[in-house]
Amino acid sequence: MPEISLSRYLPPAGRAGARRTAAIAVAVALAAGATACGPKDAAAGDGAAAAPAKGGTLTVLNSQPQTNFDPARLYTSGGGKVPTLVFRTLTTRYRENGAAGAKAVPDLATDTGRPSENATVWTYTLKDGLKYEDGSPITSADIKYGIERSFAAELSGGSPYLRDWLVGGESYQGPYKDKGGDGLKSIETPDAKTIVFHLKKPEGEFPLLATQTQFAPVPKAKDTGTKYEEHPVSSGPYKVVKNTGDGEHLVLDRNPHWSEKTDSERHAYPDTIDVKSGLDPAVVNQRLATGAGPDAAAVTADTNLGPAELARISGDEELGKRVGTGHFGYTNYLAFNPKVKPFDNPKVRQAIAYAVNRQSVVNAAGGSALAEPATTFLPNSKPFGYTPYDPFPAGRTGNPAKARELLKEAGYEDGLGITLTHSTTNNFATSPEIATALQEALKKAGITVKLQGLEGNDYTEKVQSVDDEPGLFLSGWGADWPSGGPFLAPVFDGRQIVRDGSNFNHAQLDDPAVNHEIDEINKLTDLTAAAKRWGALDKKIGEQALSVPLFHPVYKRLYGKEIKNVVISDWDGALDISQVAVK
Repeated sequence: MPEISLSRYLPPAGRAGARRTAAIAVAVALAAGATACGPKDAAAGDGAAAAPAKGGTLTVLNSQPQTNFDPARLYTSGGGKVPTLVFRTLTTRYRENGAAGAKAVPDLATDTGRPSENATVWTYTLKDGLKYEDGSPITSADIKYGIERSFAAELSGGSPYLRDWLVGGESYQGPYKDKGGDGLKSIETPDAKTIVFHLKKPEGEFPLLATQTQFAPVPKAKDTGTKYEEHPVSSGPYKVVKNTGDGEHLVLDRNPHWSEKTDSERHAYPDTIDVKSGLDPAVVNQRLATGAGPDAAAVTADTNLGPAELARISGDEELGKRVGTGHFGYTNYLAFNPKVKPFDNPKVRQAIAYAVNRQSVVNAAGGSALAEPATTFLPNSKPFGYTPYDPFPAGRTGNPAKARELLKEAGYEDGLGITLTHSTTNNFATSPEIATALQEALKKAGITVKLQGLEGNDYTEKVQSVDDEPGLFLSGWGADWPSGGPFLAPVFDGRQIVRDGSNFNHAQLDDPAVNHEIDEINKLTDLTAAAKRWGALDKKIGEQALSVPLFHPVYKRLYGKEIKNVVISDWDGALDISQVAVK
């Protein structure tokens, strides 16, 4: 899923999302904090009270190139970033600040989907008047074909859910190898405006999945395979007029056939979007701070502020007004592998949970402005089903005495020696700073910690290998959309243990009761009711001490002094480019 940011909090290999290294990208690029930066129609600098107007050029300064600009290959959901300006989907996210923005709303479709009684069949009707950049109509067959392209090996990189959820999806190899030409029979298009999906099992969150770019329409006659990314056919407010350096420089101009009458979520204020990528994060932030020339009307979609930069900004009132704060659902945690001694003993795991000093961990992650202490696996956000609990209450600084007591009960009266595996990448999340803070805290409880630092790729391979997974390591997880489902299922559903690839179920938990509850919640189309069940399941799993939640990252990003209408939702915690005005 990647819109990548390597500037802060790079997780070991799973962000958000279930089975991919690209997840890292997401969590990083999208990840953010828990508050939005301000009300809609607010702006920084002179003219802050003025209403946003159409016109001008918006510059986007990014660390990572916008590679693979093909809806089949992108791992994005909900919108807000550069792809959402070109690719519309069946549903999208509600473009509002904070928690209000963490829900799906209609985009190309007239509603968020009509489920069958058991949520295994979902039906959508397209809006009237939908057109591509060349003026031709968008049809349901185009959406079916766009989805089918995402199954082609040549266009890999997108999310795996459709392969897992659609009937026949596990064996389908895409339209280029489809000799019959009928495509996926589990996607029906009875007419040009209707599309029907048949799923293997109930999935009440299908409207959230339908925000992902795989649901963008692609006209079959214009498909150029792996070259499609050079000029994808736009269904959104902007079309690609330049794409050089594999996404390093991307220029978008208005799509004259896009109509705001069919799209209430994207405002498309600027005339042109100029995306410049491959920049050093420090350069991005310096240019945004200085705001010279075009940089005055610039934003970033993937580069966060670090502790040192925030310290400098804290003394500058004008710059401080141009810092957006957001939350993306992400949790950094200590992961246990109970298959490895002594972590097979619940009391040892509980002792470590009590010994952790979350205040020192937060300090190591950059301080309270950039990290919030966590005691729940689910993020602190209502749409995820957040339910406050702390099964091993030790306060912000830990309880070494309680930890020693549990170690004694576990047979380690004279203390315990263990190894903590971490990444050597300086990411303030799974890196030496966090590992050292934990080492010092556990020492007070009689637990001697040996640190094992591994280079990024080696670290990822080790912690995601069922056979080679260490007993204790630093990890992180984020969701592909705001729900407990893509947060808890990939990490704790026993049926998602991967023995011959990247495994994210670190505890290798295969509890029939947990698996059953996940299935039962997935049947619910009332997502408010589902959220409550996810919160209860989080608490049930948390009591088993299979992980120790450490902190939820908070993301701070600068934007230019001429930027207006800043919107940051809890869906992805990033400034929504589709809402920005420069006049």
